[in-house]
Amino acid sequence: MMIYPTIVLKLFIGLAALVLVTRLLGKKRMSQVTPFDFVYALILGGTVEETIYHMDHTIPQMLFSIAVWGILIYTVEKLTQKFDVLRAPLKGTSQVLIKGGKVSISELERANLELEELRGMLRQKGVFSLKEVNYVFLENSGEISVLKFPDMPVIEEPSVLLVNDGKVHEGNLKEVGKNMEWLTESLNREGIHQIKDIYYAEWSKPEGFFVKKYEHCL
Repeated sequence: MMIYPTIVLKLFIGLAALVLVTRLLGKKRMSQVTPFDFVYALILGGTVEETIYHMDHTIPQMLFSIAVWGILIYTVEKLTQKFDVLRAPLKGTSQVLIKGGKVSISELERANLELEELRGMLRQKGVFSLKEVNYVFLENSGEISVLKFPDMPVIEEPSVLLVNDGKVHEGNLKEVGKNMEWLTESLNREGIHQIKDIYYAEWSKPEGFFVKKYEHCL
């Protein structure tokens, strides 16, 4: 029956130790947490979990493991602050996904992001068309920072992605009640005769088309 009081004691001590180590390593909002921060927190929590549910792991062993892991992480944090050469591989760097209104295809691929995913992230920032965007930075935390073009008119209706990476998004085309014939004719009027040349084409009823060919991307 001593197993239950031991588990309770380990939980209390483990919680106190984790709070202490977290406070020593510094405060961060969840939006600021990098993949490196996530990994060290995961291992820190796993260390306590292993000790709680394995009776052969003692409290001093748990505290020792937490202390060693905390010291390692603290050392890495200080080294990355002092030496720029270590910051990029350990903490990562921000990426420019859109520069001067041009989407960087190579940076999107490096970030393992699809264009529709980026558009979803932009909508969460209150941006409903790529035509509004001057710069987009993907930060270390995975959040994006957006700089819009100045004096842009208010977008009355969210745009729909009809062409993505040279391919027609048939689901979205059907959603807006249009067909391939309408799309082809509309793009022809825009001076575009080959869909395969288009990286993306947005459309909304009040704004019409906003098209970027591959040659206009980075």
